[in-house]
Amino acid sequence: MATQETKLTRPFRADQVGSYLRPDELVEARNAHAKGEIGSDRLRTVEDKAIRELVAMQEDLGLRCVTDGEFRRQSWNRDFLGGFDNVVEQKGNLKLYHRNIDGSNDAANQISGWAVTGKFRRSRPIQVDDFKFLKSVARVTPKTCITSPTLLHFRGGREAIDKKTYPDMAQFFADVAAAYRDEIRDLYAAGARYIQLDDTNFAYLCDARFRDAVKEMGEDPVELVDTYVKLINDSLRDKPADLLTAIHLCRGNSSKGGAATGGYDVIGGQLFPNLNVDAFFLEYDDARAGGFEALKDVPNGKSVVLGLITTKRADLESKDDLRRRIDEAAKIVPMENLCLSPQCGFASGVHQKRRIEISEEMAKVKLLVETARDVWGDN
Repeated sequence: MATQETKLTRPFRADQVGSYLRPDELVEARNAHAKGEIGSDRLRTVEDKAIRELVAMQEDLGLRCVTDGEFRRQSWNRDFLGGFDNVVEQKGNLKLYHRNIDGSNDAANQISGWAVTGKFRRSRPIQVDDFKFLKSVARVTPKTCITSPTLLHFRGGREAIDKKTYPDMAQFFADVAAAYRDEIRDLYAAGARYIQLDDTNFAYLCDARFRDAVKEMGEDPVELVDTYVKLINDSLRDKPADLLTAIHLCRGNSSKGGAATGGYDVIGGQLFPNLNVDAFFLEYDDARAGGFEALKDVPNGKSVVLGLITTKRADLESKDDLRRRIDEAAKIVPMENLCLSPQCGFASGVHQKRRIEISEEMAKVKLLVETARDVWGDN
C-alpha cells in the first residue's frame, strides 16, 4: 500500500518481536484441522480473518511496523524449518529443559531438536506467500520473522546431521546458507524490506549450563559462536542495501522461567562486532540477562532494541522505570541507536499456555508505543 514505509535505516522506536496471542477462533480452527474436521482452505480463511484483525489492532495502537503474529504457524520454528527438504523434528541431544519461575527444571518441557537426514535444500518458498498476504493488508511496514539457521545444528550437533551426506560440516553450513539466501531473495522480491532472524542459541551460549551441555555433545561453545556468526553472515551475504536485518536473541519463552540465564558479555565480544545485521533485539526484562555493560561491544551505527517489557506477566511496567533503564543503556549505546520492544513474542506456539489475556497484551503494546513517544518524540 502507498502508506507503507519501504526504506528503513533502523528498527522503529516502538518495535515488537513477532508473535501474538492467538484468538480462540483460530486455535479452535487449527485443532479442528489437525483432527481432519476442516480442510486447509477453511483454516486459511480463519487465519486470514485473524491476521487482518491483528494488523488493524497493531496499527490502531500506533505501531509503525506490524507482523502477522505468526498466526499461520504451529510454533515459531517448527513450520519454517520444516519447510526445508530432509529436515525432521526430533528430541534434542541437549539434555536441558525450560525452567519454572523458581528456576527449577520444567520436566515436561525439554529443549527440542532437529535432524537433517539428507541433502539440505529449499525446493520451494517457505514464507513468501504468507508475507504477501501480510503486505496486502498492512498500511504500515510489514515485518517478517524467520527462524535462525543456527537451530539446525545447535540442538543436535554433529550427530543430528547425516554423516553420509555431510562428511564435511563445512558443506552442510554452505548448503544452509545458500537455502536461506534463496528465501531472503524471494521475500525481498515480494516486497519485504524488514526481516528479523529469531535465534535462541547465542543467548543459550551465555548460560554456563548450556555451555557445559554443548561440551558434552562434543562441541566447543567458543568456536560455536564464531561458526554461527559465519553461518548467518553467509546467509545474509549480498543482501540488498535497502533490506533492514535484525536478530532477536531469545532466552526461551515456552515457560515463565525461560531457558537460559547469563549476561551477553559472555559472547558479546565475538558476536556484536562481527555479526552483519543492522539491529540486535535483546531481552532485558529481568535479571537473568545481566546488565547493559555488554553493549560496549556493539559497533556505533548499529541499533539495540531493548526488550524491557515482559510478555511473561500481565502486570504493566512503570513508564518511569522504563525511561530510567533506557537512560542507563544510553550511557553505553547512544540514545539515537536505541529502541524499545517487549522481551519476546507473546506466544511462541499455538498451544503455549496463555499467561496473559489479549486485552493485557494490548495494554503492553500501548505502553510500548506511549513510552517510545515520551522518550524519543516519535516511534
